[in-house]
Amino acid sequence: MRFKILLAFVLSCVLSTSVIANENYSSELDTEAQAIDPKFKVSNDAELVEMIPEIVQEQAKPTTMTSPKPTTKTTTQTTKPSRPISPRPNNGVTPRNQTKSFLETAGALKVSEDFYLGELGFDISYDNGYDWSNPNNPVAPPVIPSHAAGGYVITSQRLQEIRSNLMYWYFDKDTNGGRGDYQYDIHASMTQLHKNLNFRLPFFGFVYNYTRLSLNGYLEFSDPPEYLTYPLVFPVKDWPKRRDPSFIGIWFSKCRVGRIYPTDIDQRTPGVYFRLERDLITRTDRFGVEVRERTMWDIREGVVGAETFIPKHVLIATWKNVSFAGGIDNALFTTNTFQMVLATDEVYTYAIYNYDLLKWSSNTEAGGDTTTGEGGVPAFVGFNAGNGTRSYEYTPYSQQMVIRDLTGRGWGNGFPGRHLFRIDEQILIGSCNKDIDASHLPLTFAPEAGNMLGGTVVNITGPCFDPKKRVTCHFDTEDVLGTFVNTNRVICVQPFLKAEGWVRFEISIGNQRFKWRGRYFVETPALATEKIFFETEDVHKKSPDQIQISWDPYNLTSNGNANIMISLWGYREVTIYPQLEYIDSIEAGLTNTGSYVIYPKNYVNRNNYNNDLQFGFLQINLTNPEQYSGLKISPTLWSRPIPLGWYFNKQWERKHGLRWPEALCENWVRNDRYLRTFTGDLPLCPCTLEQAVYDKGRYRPDKECDKDSNPTCLRHKNAIHCVVSGNPVAEGAEQQCCYDRYGFLMLTQDQVWGSRPRRNHNLGKMPWNEAGKVPTLSNWFHDMRPWYSCCHWQKEQSVNCETFRFERRPTQDCVGYQAPGVSGVFGDPHFITFDGTQYTFNGLGEFVLSRSVAADRRFEVQGRFEQVPKNQYGPVMATQLTALAMRGNTTTTIEVRLRPKFARWRYALDVLADGRRIYFDRESMRFQHFDGVTVYTPTYLLNQSQVVVMFDSGVGVEVVENEGFMTGRVYLPWDFINKTAGLFGNWSFNALDDFALPDGTVANLNLNNFQQIYYNFGLKWMLADRNIPGVGTALFSRENGRTASYYSNASFVPNFVKEPQDFLPSNRSYDVERAEELCGESYQCRYDYGMTLNTDMAHFTKNYYDSLVNIRNLNSKRVVSCGVLETPRFGRKLSFDFMPGAKIAFECNEGFVLMGDQRRECMANGLWNVPEYGYTYCLREYSFQIPFQNIANPLVDFVIFYMNFLCNRLLGPI
Repeated sequence: MRFKILLAFVLSCVLSTSVIANENYSSELDTEAQAIDPKFKVSNDAELVEMIPEIVQEQAKPTTMTSPKPTTKTTTQTTKPSRPISPRPNNGVTPRNQTKSFLETAGALKVSEDFYLGELGFDISYDNGYDWSNPNNPVAPPVIPSHAAGGYVITSQRLQEIRSNLMYWYFDKDTNGGRGDYQYDIHASMTQLHKNLNFRLPFFGFVYNYTRLSLNGYLEFSDPPEYLTYPLVFPVKDWPKRRDPSFIGIWFSKCRVGRIYPTDIDQRTPGVYFRLERDLITRTDRFGVEVRERTMWDIREGVVGAETFIPKHVLIATWKNVSFAGGIDNALFTTNTFQMVLATDEVYTYAIYNYDLLKWSSNTEAGGDTTTGEGGVPAFVGFNAGNGTRSYEYTPYSQQMVIRDLTGRGWGNGFPGRHLFRIDEQILIGSCNKDIDASHLPLTFAPEAGNMLGGTVVNITGPCFDPKKRVTCHFDTEDVLGTFVNTNRVICVQPFLKAEGWVRFEISIGNQRFKWRGRYFVETPALATEKIFFETEDVHKKSPDQIQISWDPYNLTSNGNANIMISLWGYREVTIYPQLEYIDSIEAGLTNTGSYVIYPKNYVNRNNYNNDLQFGFLQINLTNPEQYSGLKISPTLWSRPIPLGWYFNKQWERKHGLRWPEALCENWVRNDRYLRTFTGDLPLCPCTLEQAVYDKGRYRPDKECDKDSNPTCLRHKNAIHCVVSGNPVAEGAEQQCCYDRYGFLMLTQDQVWGSRPRRNHNLGKMPWNEAGKVPTLSNWFHDMRPWYSCCHWQKEQSVNCETFRFERRPTQDCVGYQAPGVSGVFGDPHFITFDGTQYTFNGLGEFVLSRSVAADRRFEVQGRFEQVPKNQYGPVMATQLTALAMRGNTTTTIEVRLRPKFARWRYALDVLADGRRIYFDRESMRFQHFDGVTVYTPTYLLNQSQVVVMFDSGVGVEVVENEGFMTGRVYLPWDFINKTAGLFGNWSFNALDDFALPDGTVANLNLNNFQQIYYNFGLKWMLADRNIPGVGTALFSRENGRTASYYSNASFVPNFVKEPQDFLPSNRSYDVERAEELCGESYQCRYDYGMTLNTDMAHFTKNYYDSLVNIRNLNSKRVVSCGVLETPRFGRKLSFDFMPGAKIAFECNEGFVLMGDQRRECMANGLWNVPEYGYTYCLREYSFQIPFQNIANPLVDFVIFYMNFLCNRLLGPI
C-alpha cells in the first residue's frame, strides 16, 4: 500500500512538472515567493500547450544543405557539406539556484564552475560563454547592439555554417529570464500585436514605419475587411466602401496556437515569434554582424538584381506549430511552421518565406474539415498593397490544393521551402516555379537594360532549371545560349542588337516553346549607362600624347587581381549591312585596377586592313572569366562613341599625306552629296531658348548639352543648352537647336559650334538592321564623324569646314517658326482652352480633353477626375485630375496616374505604356521611345513628378505633380488648327467655338454659370465603357475590374457657386479672408481654397494657373527674325544677333581687306536692310597692289574678288 501511494505521488509530480514545462509561458521558481512581472502574465484566454506522449511524433524536416559559395573575398571558400543539426531539448522550468545547470543543459551557455554570473544570475557581458554553435539554441544571445570600431569579424566558415539552415533564429528564452522573441500576448482572444518599426519600410509602393503582427499568418499595415468571403480576392473591389488591407501574407488563414509532443526534436514553445534588428550597416556586435551578413548573402545570391544590396534593418517573424482555427482539440497537433524574413535598406525591400512544416491547408471557416484542416479553400499566399490599388497572389500555390508543395519548392539559396521576393515597388519573384504553365509566363531578370553593343550579363529567374537541358535566350531577333548557375538561375549574355527601346526577351528550356517572357530595354550607345570614363578631352584630339581612362572594377569582378583586356572596335557602313568590327588589342593581361593610360605613340606602326574606320568604341572584358567567376562568360564594358584619329592618324598620314583630315572630309562630302536631302520634313528651330523649352511636343533636351545635367557641351562650345527633335521624322532625320548665353539660336553660318541638323536620328529608324537606320551608329557615321575630320581637326574657316557648315549641315534658321498652341487643366478642376477661354467644370469620371477630328492626323488625350478628399466639414463637392491617357494614330497608349498619398515617397506619378508600368529613375532610361511616341522625365528630377509625352505628330502632353495635385498641359503644332474638339475646345483662334459638342454643334454658354457649363457642355464629353460617336472609347487601362462606369457619375452635383463669400456660411468669414490673402485676383485659387480649405491645393492651383498663362503668353508672341546673315570667308561678324534692331559689323582676318557692305541692320519687318553693294567679301592684300589701288569700279571689284575666290578654292589660304 505504501508503495502504491509513493508511486502515485511520484507520477503526479512527473505529470505536473510535464504540464508546467510545456505551458505557453515559462517562469523561474524561487525558493521564496516572488511577485510576477505583469508583462509576463498570460491572459486567461490563452491556450495551454499540452503534451500527449501516446501519439507518435511527426518527423522534423531536414534543414541542411550545401551552402552556396560566398562571393566576396572575405567569405570566399570552397563549399563543404554542412553538418547535420542536432537540436538539444530543454528541461523546462528551473529554480533560480539551478540557473547555470539549466542553461548548460539547454545548450545556451558553456560556463566554468567558478564563472561569476552577476546579480541577475546571467552574464550580460559580450557573448561570454554563449553557445553560438547550436543553430536551434532556444535562448537568445546576450545582444547589446554595438557600433564601436574593431568589433566582431565573421569568417567565411562561420558564414557558411549559419547559412546552412533553412530557418533563421528565433528564441523562446533569453539570458535575462525573459521570453526571448516569443509573443506571449498573441493567442486566441488577441490575434495581433502592433509593432513600431522606427524606420521606413517600403512595401508595394507605399512606405510604413509600423506593422501589426497577426497570428493568422501575415504582417498587416491597415485594417482587414469586416468579414471574409472565400476564396479571398484582393484588392477588395468595393473599396472604399469595404476596407482593403495592406498586408504581407505568408499564410493568410485563421490560425490558433497548436501543440507539440514531448518527443519532438524542437521543444521551443508553439506560437508566434518576432525579432527586429535595426541599424545593421554599422553594427559591430556579433549577432548584429551575423544577421546582416547572413541576410545580405541570402538575398544577393537568391534574388537577381540584388548584387549590391546591404540590409539596414531585418525583421524576423516566425509562426511555430500553429494549427487551424475551428478544429477539434486533437487537431491542435496538426500544425504548420513557417517564417517570414524582411530586409530593407529603406529603399529596396526583400522578403524571404521559409516553409518548414505544412500539415494543414484550410481553416474551418474556409471549408476545411475539423480534424485535418483539409478541403475547402486553402490559405492565401501573397501581397496586397491596400487602398484598392494592387495585389499579387503567389500562384499556383495560393488558395490551391498544391499549397503544401511550398515546402518542397522555391529552391531559394538551394533550399526546398525557401521562396524569395522583392516587394518595395513591384512584386518580383526570386524563386523558380516548376508547377505553373501558360502561354505567357513572367520572367524575373536583372539588369533589365543593357548597351545595344552587347556584353551585358543578364541573370534570369523563372522556371526551375536543369543543368542537362539547354536554355535559349531570345533578345528581340537574336538567340544566345544560357549558362546554368543553379536551379534558380541561368545567365545569358546580351548579344549585339540592332534595336533600341523595349524589345521582346524570352527563354525556352530544351525543346519547349518560348513561353517565359519579359521586356528588355536596349540602350543606344550614345545614351547608355557610361561604364568607361575619359578623364580629359584628349580622345577627341587629332594626335594626343595620352588618353586617361577609368572604370569601376566591380562592374567586371570583385577580384582585384583579375586580368582584363582592353580592345578597340570600329563601325562603318559600306553595304546595306552595318559592320561593327574588331580593330586591335590596346592592352591584354592588365590587372583590373580601374584605371589605365593609353599612349597613342605605341600604335603608330600598326597597319590595320580596316583603317577606313573613323569612329568606334573601347571595350573592356575579363581575360579569363572562368578563373574568377567559375563561368566561361565575361561582362563587357563599352565606352561612348569616340573618334579614332588618336589611333589611325599615322596610318592615315601614310595613306593620304599630311593633309589627311581634308582627304577624309572630302571623301565624306562626295558621298554625302549622293544621298537624298533630309531637311524638308524637319521642324524649324525656335528662335529663342524660352520657345525651345516650351515646345514640348517637338523638342526635348539634348543630353550632350543640357543646362540641367551636362553643361560641358563638348561639340557646341559657348552653348548653354541644346534641344533635339524627340522622334525621327519619316526619313529618319533629327533636328538639333543650340542656344547661347543670351538665349539665341546658334547658327553654323556664324560659328563652328552652331546647331546642326542630322541625317540620322540617334534613335535610328525601323528596321534598325539596315545601314543608315542603326541607332547611334548611323548617326555617328553620317553626322558626327565628319564634324571631326572637316572642322575639329581643321581650321574653322577652312574650305572643308565651311562646306560642312554652309552646305552639308547648315543650321535651319527660325524664320517661319510657329510656336505650339497650349491648353491645360488644373485645380478642382479649371480649364484654359487653346483659344484662351477659362472656365470651371467639376465632372466626376473620365472625359475627353482633346481629340483630333481629322482622319489623317489623329490623337486623343483623356482625363480622369475623382472627388476631392473630405475636409473637416465633411465631403467636398468638387473633383480633381488624377490620371491622363493619350494615344496618337497607331502609337503606344501612354497613361500617367497620380499615386496614392502614402505611395508618393519615391515616385509621385505612375507611368504606363500599353498598361505596363515604366520607370525613369535610371540615367539611361530617362528617355524611352515606344511606337510613335517618346516619354521622358527631366534629368534633374528623380521622383517622376514631371512627365513629358511626345508624339511623332508633334503633339506634346506635359503632366506635373506637386503635393498630390496634378496639372495636364497639351501642346499642339499648327497642323491641328480647326481639327480639335473636347473640353479644351476647338483651336481656331476664335473663342466663340470653344464649346463645340460631339455632334459638331456649338453650345452658347455663360462662363460665369458653372451649372450651365456642367450640364450643357462638360457632361457631353463623358466617356463610357462603349464607343460613343464623336466621343470615342476610353483609353485607360483597367485594373481590378474598374471600368469607366466605376469612376463616372453623371448624377454627381458639384458646387456651382464661383466665389467663397457666396457659398461659405456667414460664420466662416475667416476662410473667405484667407482665400483673398492666399489667392489675390485668381478666382480659381479662391474657389479651390473655399471648397477644400487646403492651402497646398490653393497654392498649386495659382501656381499652375500662372505657369500656364505665362507659357501661353510666351508662345503667342511672334518672334521676328531676319534669318541667316552669312559671314564673309576669312572674316567675322562682331555680333551673331538676328533680331530686329541688331546692327552687324564685319571684319576681316589679318592679311585680308574688307570689300562691299561693312555693316547690316535687321529691320522690324524681319528683313536685313537693303545693302549698298549687295556683297561683303574679304580679299587678300596682294590683290590690291599698285596697279589696282585706285580702281573703284564695283564691276572691277567683283572681277578681282571672283578671281581671288577661284584661287582660294584651288590653292587654299596662304
